[in-house]
Amino acid sequence: MATSITLMKKELRKKIKTILSELPEAAIKVQSSIAVNSLLSLPEYKAAKRVSVYLSMPSGEISTSSIVHDALQQDKQVFIPYTYKLAAPQQGQPKSVMDMLELYSLSDYESLKPDNWGIPTLSQDSISSRANSFGGLGITEGESAAQTGVDYGLDLIIMPGMAFDLEFGRLGHGKGFYDYFLQRCHQLSQMPFRVGLSLSEQLLPPNESVPVDNSDFPLDALILGDGQLHRAKT
Repeated sequence: MATSITLMKKELRKKIKTILSELPEAAIKVQSSIAVNSLLSLPEYKAAKRVSVYLSMPSGEISTSSIVHDALQQDKQVFIPYTYKLAAPQQGQPKSVMDMLELYSLSDYESLKPDNWGIPTLSQDSISSRANSFGGLGITEGESAAQTGVDYGLDLIIMPGMAFDLEFGRLGHGKGFYDYFLQRCHQLSQMPFRVGLSLSEQLLPPNESVPVDNSDFPLDALILGDGQLHRAKT
């Protein structure tokens, strides 16, 4: 079963990638602006003090640059993804994991250099001095159970994806970074409100759904490039 779901996910990624490759940059820009406006008016975003935002690729997904600007201007604590290989993976751990590390200011954000995918990325020498959303400074090496302070955790996490459906399923890029991160949040009872941002072309038709397994966490809300907001029933 797991193998068949893996294959289904792979095929869907391939299909969506082709669709996105034909999408004009101007269309992505317009959809990004509309989706971001919808997000900024979301009550959960307004109330959130600690927010995680993915930093977007140059194309093929909703741009989050203006979300970062707004969140910092609103004096929210902003955390961004940092992925790394574990020095000594324990049983049940992946080889590479993602932590959320704090972005301190607009000048800090603007100083980030793009990685191989064009995604603004934290410099290696700054990692050890950055606050981690699980508590403490720097990376966790995949651990989270020790950090249980009330000030830790995230209020809201803005998630990227390759494809989304109206049942709040999300197809990631295949690395499992967000699923393992959310699993660690879940272990600490620190589940953030989970929002997906989707270009209209990334939303599957109503009769199709993202293939999911037990490691996939559903979204709490989905915002589309036409401004539509869909909420999961609580």
